Amino acid sequence: MKQQLTYWPAPDGPVLSHSRRAFLQTIGLGAAALGLPAAGRSAEAPIQGFEQAPDDAGASKGWEPVSDRKLRVGIVGYGVCKFGAAFGFQDHPNVEVVAVSDLIPERCAGLAKACRCGKTYPSLEELVRDDRIEAVFVATDAPQHAKHCIEVLRRGKHVASAVPAVFGSLEDADKLFEAVRASGRTYMMFETSCFHEDLHAMRQIYRAGGLGKLVYSEGEYYHYMPEPIDSYQGWRVGLPPQWYPTHSDAYCLGVNGGSFTEVSCQGMPSIVPHLRPENNAYRNPFGTEIALFRTSEGGMSRMAVSWDTPGASGEMGRVRGQRGSYYGQFEGIHKELPATRRPPLPPGVGAGGHGGSHGYLANEFVLSILQNRRPLVDIALALNMTVAGIVAHQSALRDGERLKIPQYAL
Repeated sequence: MKQQLTYWPAPDGPVLSHSRRAFLQTIGLGAAALGLPAAGRSAEAPIQGFEQAPDDAGASKGWEPVSDRKLRVGIVGYGVCKFGAAFGFQDHPNVEVVAVSDLIPERCAGLAKACRCGKTYPSLEELVRDDRIEAVFVATDAPQHAKHCIEVLRRGKHVASAVPAVFGSLEDADKLFEAVRASGRTYMMFETSCFHEDLHAMRQIYRAGGLGKLVYSEGEYYHYMPEPIDSYQGWRVGLPPQWYPTHSDAYCLGVNGGSFTEVSCQGMPSIVPHLRPENNAYRNPFGTEIALFRTSEGGMSRMAVSWDTPGASGEMGRVRGQRGSYYGQFEGIHKELPATRRPPLPPGVGAGGHGGSHGYLANEFVLSILQNRRPLVDIALALNMTVAGIVAHQSALRDGERLKIPQYAL
């Protein structure tokens, strides 16, 4: 069952048909019209999730190089979150950052400085023509992730993307899936929850049989936004919560590698102005969406995403299986646990933000290419995490109607 649920205008639609550079000339008016904060966030506290993890003196203990080859990487995107430089590619001993790009010249220069890179391009479309580049990290605005990754793959390069894999479009999900399969190149989505200490432990215990089939799981992503974070073309203004579902969905699918097969989701109307349908381009009325999923193992998952509820925040979750549970720690009938410590980081690569996951994600992408294997969050898992939320939002708009979810498998 393939439903066409595209809400954000397609790249060739009326909103995005203009040159992205031309948009920069009118961004001031657009930000004001959408109610974006007038001032930048550089002088404010770090954006939630970007707080740096404390340094771990033992993070590199046991690290051994798998190759002396340097992967030649291009990096695109240095917006408000400065994501392009946040994952430590520039510090990895098996990486040479060959070139960087951002549409805004000042940001492009900042990315080049942060990555200690001398070559810049004014757009991703120009960067991917550089034959020296083997792999590209796409840290651009979420509505463009699928389009940009497809362009990178079309040029015969490996690609990693910030979340989500696609933005509100099942059609784009199919296009991206086919592009990855046709290219023969590596694709990885950088889902940060997958390298949280607790979720990594859950996954290791699950793989060792300590949890058994997951009967029930919960994932939560709470990010209070009484005002939207500034964003390219205002894409975060009124964002449907379940269009950004992977931080919570990972607390099931990042553990068992499975999928959600059907969903009933309820959305709660918000008192936050930009989360009212008349004030955002999505006509989204919800600030919180709670989805109940049936899983491919036959279990159930409750996944919450919320922008408008103050209090405890971040990415968190818990799982209950037939043989054991993990609620902050493991309890179960399995007596001998596998090693649950995250793999060693290369010397000089920091754990970074989002629960100290950044460095681990970059390292996993690099190793998957050097070792010619699938990355942890490959295209099938990335789409199963993402598409479930697209269908969940549609269910919420239909007052919880139970809907089937497209499935992806390699």
